[in-house]
Amino acid sequence: MKIDTAMVLAAGLGTRLRPITDTMPKPLVPIAGKPMIDYVLDALAEAGVEEAVVNVHHLADQMETHLARRNRPKIRISDERAQLMDSGGGLVKGLELLPRKPLFVMNADLFWVGEHADGPSNLSRLAGFFDPDRMDIAMLVVRNEDTTGHNGKLDFSLGEDGRLTRYRDGMPNPVVYAGAFVLAPELLDGAPCGPFGLNASFDKAIAAGRLFGLELSGHWITVGTPDAIAPAEAAVARFSTTGR
Repeated sequence: MKIDTAMVLAAGLGTRLRPITDTMPKPLVPIAGKPMIDYVLDALAEAGVEEAVVNVHHLADQMETHLARRNRPKIRISDERAQLMDSGGGLVKGLELLPRKPLFVMNADLFWVGEHADGPSNLSRLAGFFDPDRMDIAMLVVRNEDTTGHNGKLDFSLGEDGRLTRYRDGMPNPVVYAGAFVLAPELLDGAPCGPFGLNASFDKAIAAGRLFGLELSGHWITVGTPDAIAPAEAAVARFSTTGR
């Protein structure tokens, strides 16, 4: 499936990354000389996304100034200065600025490096994997051993048919949510108008048997605290010679 729109969730406060985020929004914190959100937006551009909505709240002026410098994808701002909407509420608000069709949804502060250079990108693979007849969400997932900066929490169990269920101790094929998915917007019909978390929507899709996962190619990075920056930069350096 061709997917040419996206929502990037970028409005969080980044409290665990203080004191850096006292003066800089978390998505703009550079890792190996590149703001985290640019890893995300570059991946979207490579996958053919033409238009992306980015929500802003904390130090929003800095975010808008940075995003205005980009040519691809075209950026629309979903302004949450008045009220922080959490991940689910922010997504619902941002969708008002986009056509009603399947789209990528990504976290602005989670990214990957080292994709196989001789094949399609993770996002292109995810778009091809998504089947709206069977899926409400097709999510990128990653094995815990292919992460840097993660706290070890296992989110889902990946079934042989690709379906995801919430992980419980002893379940096979444990994986971590990699911060990117394709969404059928109909899943959010009837969602609350105010702030709410995306986990409620994930559980709704699981209950219907319509949450699916695709394993990420490469190495996944999250930066939660200042101490996590050095390992993240080491991972970028290590994997930059092995793939994208």
